[in-house]
Amino acid sequence: MSHTIRDKKPLLARVRRIRGQVQALEALLEENGDCAAVLQQIAAVRGAVGGLMAQVLEGHVREHAGAPDVTPQERAEAVEQVVSALRSYLK
Repeated sequence: MSHTIRDKKPLLARVRRIRGQVQALEALLEENGDCAAVLQQIAAVRGAVGGLMAQVLEGHVREHAGAPDVTPQERAEAVEQVVSALRSYLK
């Protein structure tokens, strides 16, 4: 079973918290919120997305790249997937 299926409940909880944070950011902007409050909310969203990325990335590395029963080819593919995701994320 894939780690995203096994960890579905906590992952969805994180996504729902992120949605709430983004909605709060939108509300701040709609209501001409204070610049400092907008910056704080952007930082909160960024941190939450980073936490989600870290959780999924860790599961991927442990299950697909670090599992003792994967073939060398599967391990290489998993590493390439991680590298690709990190490159996209860090742009």
